[in-house]
Amino acid sequence: MLALRLTRAARLAVQLRRLLVASASAGTGFLLLCALGHALTHPDAPGASSLRLAWCAAPLAATVYLAVAVARADPGTRPRPGLSAIGLGPGRLMAVSATTTALSAALGSVAALLGFLYLRGDLTGAPVDGAVSGVLALGQRLPAPAVVTLLALVPAAASAAVALTLRPRAPRPAPSAGSRRYGRFGAYGWGAARETFGAYGRYGARLASASASAPAPAPASASASASASASASASASASAQPAGGRPAGAAQADPSGALLTQASDTRPPATTDGDGSAQDATGPAPATPRAHTTLLPWGIAVLTAGLAVETYAGDTATRDAAPSAGVLLGWALATLGLALAGPGLTHLCGRLLQAVRPGALRLLAGRVLMEESHRIGRPLGVVCAVASAAYAAAALHDADATDFGPLSLIGAVVVAGCTVATLLTAAVEAKHARSDTTDALLRLGAPPTTLRAAAALRAGALLAVFGPLTLVVAQLASLPLAR
Repeated sequence: MLALRLTRAARLAVQLRRLLVASASAGTGFLLLCALGHALTHPDAPGASSLRLAWCAAPLAATVYLAVAVARADPGTRPRPGLSAIGLGPGRLMAVSATTTALSAALGSVAALLGFLYLRGDLTGAPVDGAVSGVLALGQRLPAPAVVTLLALVPAAASAAVALTLRPRAPRPAPSAGSRRYGRFGAYGWGAARETFGAYGRYGARLASASASAPAPAPASASASASASASASASASASAQPAGGRPAGAAQADPSGALLTQASDTRPPATTDGDGSAQDATGPAPATPRAHTTLLPWGIAVLTAGLAVETYAGDTATRDAAPSAGVLLGWALATLGLALAGPGLTHLCGRLLQAVRPGALRLLAGRVLMEESHRIGRPLGVVCAVASAAYAAAALHDADATDFGPLSLIGAVVVAGCTVATLLTAAVEAKHARSDTTDALLRLGAPPTTLRAAAALRAGALLAVFGPLTLVVAQLASLPLAR
């Protein structure tokens, strides 16, 4: 009931996204029913029916991918403070999201069943004649268990994927305070603070550390003891100042009165090479965010393997035969490789925008791309793969004058529509995630034209990287099929 109430009270944009999930589920369910009808009509060709069923995996995966993106972008099922007190913790909200997704996909499956029965003539009494009449199993009774299994496949897969993606995760433990941090070359031990470049060779840096570690001599007279106490208090006040925050005019001196460092030196002091007894006053340095380029080599490797499998399958297939399961496997591997490489390529786009003395506009655009690489990188890679497959299919159609038929057109529309809708949903989610930053920039006086120019610059950079990549992958994928 809670899922139904949240579905009814959602905003118009959320309802439209759920309607897209229902439409994609209807298209996928109709293709699955057509594969069942082909198997009933042609019992002597189980291989062709199995191949049709295998090709339904592409729209099924695209529908599930869209359902996960829509569930993540739903503002009504996000964890908020205080909801756990009334029984709406992260686990309950995850169950609500999975139930809402299953309801949307089930609505599409019911629409697919009604459309399939209408074309068969079970609702009107007059079947439809056309190119799809051979896959409708006209004059035969549909097995109810098979129909229910195929129609329940999309809601079950979508809800399971949403539950797996939005499952509550325990927070990662913070790194221990005694973890080893490496400083300059040759510095052994457990360094407490990081050392800047050139700090070791700075004039007077080693003398200051040596005088601090040396034992103080016994005072010979009252004046000597006063001088020593004054120098000790001065060194203590200097060490209490944060790194880079020593006031102007303050100098460090040893007990003999020799000047050890420049009075105007505002650079951070050198790290100690001891056992780490002198800890940094500000605590350990914050961990740097993990770059999203670690999966880039793996994505390139999987993409290369997919192109190799597709080339081998295209060379062994006959000219008049339909694309085999090897071609499907090659396209699946290529799509997976581009999805894995997408975040890394987006992160590199942000770095390239900030190269060679960037201004405020390029710096803002590059930083946003680096922060959003994990959100929009994978949808961009999937869109690139789908565009490459569409280019290869167009090249095959021009070379052999092959007619793909209405079912192939439905599958292409479902896959392309789901991938583009997923990319737009991820872009909207990223925009909402950085809304606080955008409001802060506007309060600081940044003109809205600058933010729009940064958005245009980001789009241009992504197009400049992913556009040629799409053309290269499409050309390599279409070569074995056009021969």
